[in-house]
Amino acid sequence: MTGTELDPYRARSNFRDRTRRLGARLATTDGRWALVSSSLTILVAGAIGWMAVGTVPLPGSSTRPSHTSLPYELFLKLVRSGGGGQLASIAPQFATPQSQDQTEANPTPGVETRTVTLDSGDTLAGAMEDVGVSATDANGAIAALGRNFNPRQLKAGMSFDITYNVAPTIDASGAPPAPKTTVVMVNHKPVTVPVEEDSDAGATAGTSQPIARLLSLHFSPTIEQDITITRATDGSFTAENVQKTLEVHHHRAGATIDSSLYLAGMQAGIPADIVIEMIRMFSYKVDFQRDLQPGDSFEVYYDYYYTPQGQPAKIGNISYARMRLGGKDVTLYRYAPEGDEAAEYFDAKGQSAKGMLMKTPVDGARISSGFGSRFHPILGYTRAHKGVDFAVPTGTPVMAAGGGTINFMGWANGYGNFVVINHSNGYATAYGHLSRFAAGMRRGAKVRQGEVFAYSGMTGLATGPHVHYEIRINGTQVNPLTVKVAGGRLLAGIELRSYLQQRLKMDQLLASTPLETKVADNAADLRQAKSR
Repeated sequence: MTGTELDPYRARSNFRDRTRRLGARLATTDGRWALVSSSLTILVAGAIGWMAVGTVPLPGSSTRPSHTSLPYELFLKLVRSGGGGQLASIAPQFATPQSQDQTEANPTPGVETRTVTLDSGDTLAGAMEDVGVSATDANGAIAALGRNFNPRQLKAGMSFDITYNVAPTIDASGAPPAPKTTVVMVNHKPVTVPVEEDSDAGATAGTSQPIARLLSLHFSPTIEQDITITRATDGSFTAENVQKTLEVHHHRAGATIDSSLYLAGMQAGIPADIVIEMIRMFSYKVDFQRDLQPGDSFEVYYDYYYTPQGQPAKIGNISYARMRLGGKDVTLYRYAPEGDEAAEYFDAKGQSAKGMLMKTPVDGARISSGFGSRFHPILGYTRAHKGVDFAVPTGTPVMAAGGGTINFMGWANGYGNFVVINHSNGYATAYGHLSRFAAGMRRGAKVRQGEVFAYSGMTGLATGPHVHYEIRINGTQVNPLTVKVAGGRLLAGIELRSYLQQRLKMDQLLASTPLETKVADNAADLRQAKSR
């Protein structure tokens, strides 16, 4: 028998030997684990090779290979959903445009408008950067604003409408690029999935919020002024300053006083700032604690400015006001003398309403203790009370009863925080139990009549918030309710004739103007005035 004839026999014998050895190996645990491990290694290597082949572009294909990796989490989901199926070529695609319904739901995708309000210490540039606007755009907008408005005039409480675009850069067609997606073959079927972008791309330093592209900024520094900053096509900013044309309306209003002038005016729908100005006008002639009684009445002729939409904008002038107290009239007319003198209010005879001292240094006060002997509620015995106490809430503004110089400002034992103001002709006024002093006030400072220099409180020996008020003549305290103080100046000569002519014209205007007893359109909004 030749060697050639023995080859088939030897091959069969060798195969039987290898089979017996393999069977013996598989009979052991180690042998079985080795077989499983080798099989898995071959399977994974084959899958990776298949995926690598799929990424090679076909000859003549115009599709460029993607450099965006498939996220590992997405890969695992696809493997699980495919049940171990084959993964085929991964080719980057772009998503189809948004559907018509999506476009109609958001006609300006990526464009947002946010209203921000400045707090104390905030800056406009900082507020824009807080919503994501880049520092470059914020500084460019501020520079454009400075050509029409001083940024230093910005105050806490002002609101701004900021419109910006956080979408990707817009192409020449005006539409932003569609989100990027990838087509993956799962079980021989194409599946479109989004491709995750780098989360840090286009983000501001230290945040994950994209840098916004400022489009416009709008605010109204006053009710009669609108400022709009817009972005030009070249990226620069321009500011437009629009001044609203206000319309002035004249009102003659009046009412009966049941409790106080302020409440009666508010119930009649007269704007609050007009009522407050009336109180200041009459504070030199009327003691609102003793002279005013239920059943008294008042009327006032004033101007008020409105926007073209009818919104009240600002107070005008009070040309005339009258209070009927106990059957007697106290009438005041506004008159501006020639020259640089400011307008004042004069009575029917031409005497200025401004006395040397105001009757009361606070608005809306109630007398809680008069001048003279009284039992002191804290000390527990009777002693002289050389002033008048006006009960008002803590923090009520205290006005200088007359113009002068602050002679003392500080702590004075039972008076608490105490202020003494020297006036002319030996007169002085004193104010006690103050909670605090107004900014800029100090000893030696000049104050004007009616200027707020402090705020009421209950410092020192006090059982409740109030203002202790004294009038001193040559160092001696006198009763503020009965003392006679010098009146205002009396017009004479050419000034008196001019004033009387103006007063006559005002009387004729009043006779032809109907009296409004309810100025407000809506009783729930008593501050809203109605045009005639």
